[in-house]
Amino acid sequence: MRQRMRWWKVLGLAGLAGVAASGVVIARAERRRRTYTPEEIRARLLDRHAEATANPPGD
Repeated sequence: MRQRMRWWKVLGLAGLAGVAASGVVIARAERRRRTYTPEEIRARLLDRHAEATANPPGD
């Protein structure tokens, strides 16, 4: 009985560590995304659009 409770504790701690790690990854990606200025975002979108229209997927 005592051994089973120990496994549940380990499993719970591992789950908490996973949630914390995924939160860190999400926060880092969000900070990286927010560092772009609106002009940079617009330029990147225009470049991607020009590239997509130059090479249609059906060709």
